Amino acid sequence: MYTRNEITINCDKNTAFRYARQVEQWPALLPHYRGVQFEQGSSDQGGLVMMRAVRPFKPFKWPVWWVSEMRVDDQQCSVYYKHVRGVTSGMEVEWQIEPHGHERQVKVIIIHRWLQPPFGRRLASDMIGDLFVHAIADRTLQGLKEQIELQDVQKEVG
Repeated sequence: MYTRNEITINCDKNTAFRYARQVEQWPALLPHYRGVQFEQGSSDQGGLVMMRAVRPFKPFKWPVWWVSEMRVDDQQCSVYYKHVRGVTSGMEVEWQIEPHGHERQVKVIIIHRWLQPPFGRRLASDMIGDLFVHAIADRTLQGLKEQIELQDVQKEVG
């Protein structure tokens, strides 16, 4: 399974990277995130992190969760995850942040790779990829874009 989500955000690379790595703040910023807790480590250094979210299906909200080993690359402004517990165990996730257009604009890309899901999940991996992984990543990017750009507008006004 492979999914790719991307969005252009009006901000500098360091701002986008800060929002991408500070996952423990996501439940306050993103309504589809129910909780993020580090079992070991922190957003500054990476570690073992449990994430809980919901995938809305009108009128239901399907709860999902996973535990990942998170690694932060300050030089590349990238965040990497390997899911180690949950239905998507073995999935690898990469957040890339690239300059785009002018200096106050970046492209944020999330790539999910799940090359060898266990047999039972292999049959469902396309459905999981489209209905859950891609949809949740899209909501995450849209929500972070809104928060970052709103913060930027508030700075200009204030």
